[in-house]
Amino acid sequence: MRIGRLQVRDLRRFRDLEISLAPGLTIVRGPNEAGKSTIAKAIELGLAEPATSTDPALAGLRPWDADDGAVPEVGFEFTIDTDGGPINGALDKTFRGAAGSASLTLGSETTSDPAAVDARLVELTGIPSAAFFRSTALIRGGELTGFGPEATLRERLLATISAADRSSDAARVVLERALSDLNVRGERDPGRLRIAEEAVGRSSTIVEAGDAALAELAADRATAVSAEEARDGAKAELDRRRDLHEQAVRAESLVASRAVATERHVRYAEAVTTSDELARLHDTHPSAEPLPVLRQTVGRLRTLDSRIKELTALLSGEVKVEYELSAPKPTWRVPAILAIVAVASGIGMALVGQFLGGPGVLLPAGLAGAFVGAVLALVGIRRRRAAVGPAAQKQLAGEEIDRRLRGRSQLEQELRQAEIDTARQLSVLGLTDLAAADDVLAREEAHVVLIDGLTEKLHGLVGREPADSLPRSRDEAQREINDATAELERLDPEALADGAVARGADAVAAGETALEEAREAAAAARAKAVANRVDPDQVTGEAERLADWRAQLDSLQRTARIHEAALEALERAEVATRATATRYLEKRMVEHVARITDGRYRRIRIDDATLAVSVHSPEKDDWVAVEELSDGTVDQVHLAARLGMVRHLTGDRRPPLVLDDPFVTFDDARAGRAFALLRDLTRDHQVIYLAGSDRYDAAADSVVELPGPTAVDPLDEADREA
Repeated sequence: MRIGRLQVRDLRRFRDLEISLAPGLTIVRGPNEAGKSTIAKAIELGLAEPATSTDPALAGLRPWDADDGAVPEVGFEFTIDTDGGPINGALDKTFRGAAGSASLTLGSETTSDPAAVDARLVELTGIPSAAFFRSTALIRGGELTGFGPEATLRERLLATISAADRSSDAARVVLERALSDLNVRGERDPGRLRIAEEAVGRSSTIVEAGDAALAELAADRATAVSAEEARDGAKAELDRRRDLHEQAVRAESLVASRAVATERHVRYAEAVTTSDELARLHDTHPSAEPLPVLRQTVGRLRTLDSRIKELTALLSGEVKVEYELSAPKPTWRVPAILAIVAVASGIGMALVGQFLGGPGVLLPAGLAGAFVGAVLALVGIRRRRAAVGPAAQKQLAGEEIDRRLRGRSQLEQELRQAEIDTARQLSVLGLTDLAAADDVLAREEAHVVLIDGLTEKLHGLVGREPADSLPRSRDEAQREINDATAELERLDPEALADGAVARGADAVAAGETALEEAREAAAAARAKAVANRVDPDQVTGEAERLADWRAQLDSLQRTARIHEAALEALERAEVATRATATRYLEKRMVEHVARITDGRYRRIRIDDATLAVSVHSPEKDDWVAVEELSDGTVDQVHLAARLGMVRHLTGDRRPPLVLDDPFVTFDDARAGRAFALLRDLTRDHQVIYLAGSDRYDAAADSVVELPGPTAVDPLDEADREA
């Protein structure tokens, strides 16, 4: 079928639209909200949606500004290719629920019955429903990966295969319904086989019971007696199991309490030992002085000892006293400097006057300056001799001797004071020397560390519990251990085994079940013995009914075997059909995928059982699942599968193919090859490509451009002010 003219009224944004489509490849192009998807929906409605459909979704297809009475209408003018040449036709559908109308003209034949129109369209296109159209001939870009929300790839392949032979599917339904009618369905709605089987069993039981009633009466009574004895035995056994279970529960509690008491006894026993050791340590300090006082005292002794050694070393030789002599300041330096300057200046001036022929005053002035310099030099020499002469040296020596004598006296006094302080500190400690003090300090520190460690240990064992209560707590824990042990020894050894509680609970539950069953068996046996009444006529009539039921059961079983054999044969045929269909799809997909991927993928495999699609990877040189490829390549494989399914489903029918921009994930090269493939498909199918850009316009036979919406939401007064 090739649609030449498409007319749409009151469908989504179109109040009235008419477009012409090329018999080959038409691109319907427009921006977002231009109505491209509405064109696809119109083709779907015309080809596959019954005009009398009551689907509530149809009401939502009316334009927003349409009247209440407006309903969607779709019209086609089309051509059917036949061996005898093309045949022109026209289709009109009005979707008004149950009152919808349809008209189909093909050549000179016109049909107005909606059901007949739908049936004829199925014959022409091979598309039985709108959902089938969306799953095959309508290909959307977002549906390729996973084939969209309506069906998975596997489900669509199954639909492809099952559609190849709808009569076999109908036969399967008939056979399965017949077997369901024969076989068991439920307690309230049993199958015919079950009814017959239950009737045969019931009659057999009655007949056998009647024949053996007299002979079994004595046996029934004996059985009743045995059942009552078994009931009594079960009760006694249940009492024993309950007692054993109670002992196991008690044993578990005792073991837990004994473990707690043991742990407490160990802690308190250790705490008692630790407390005794602490008491002993508190009474046996190496020093009577507290450790901080002892540390301070020994520190002072060490300081005094160092000073004594230092003073002794100083006093063992000549005492060096550092001091500064108060010698007079050197007053000779200024005259000496002035003398040098005056002599140099005078000599210079004299030389200038003598040799350069200067003014006559330079020579006398120079000689006068030199004389003044000589006088100043004599003054400086006399002052220097007075400063460092024998008298000055004698005075300095006297001062030095006096100071040395005073320094030694001070050192001797400091040494005596240090020795007195040392003796006093040792006396306080009751020791003889510093070595003994260091030894006492070391032992006291170690003693205190041991006390601190034992104190922390005691706190970790029993916290701040008083020491005098520890033996009592230890003895109480020991008594609890002894009491629990004595009680455990009185219990049954079986109750002490591991897992005795769980096993006991299971045994009690089993015993209760066994007792209940024994009671029921005893009651049933006694009732059976009491109710055993024999009626020969009743037994004879039941035997006749049993024969009738057995004949009916044999007939039904034979019928069930025939149906099952037919169903198995049908399933074998479907397996063969599935294999044929998957080989067909593989062949078609290989052609398309190899072309789109430029030969990268030339081998495709579809699993007959799972219908999983795999391709042969040139990198791995092995088969990989199609899902492992890139999104674009997966879309290309799935596109090939969709095209193959359309060909397989429709056979010699050629419905138009509608593609809603499915190449969005393709690169330019593969998109070009895919579009070239669509061009080739136009030999058999009309192709309608919905696009949002002019990317493929040059390759199309016809381009229909849809204008986009132009209305905008005007600003209200508040928005303008904002």
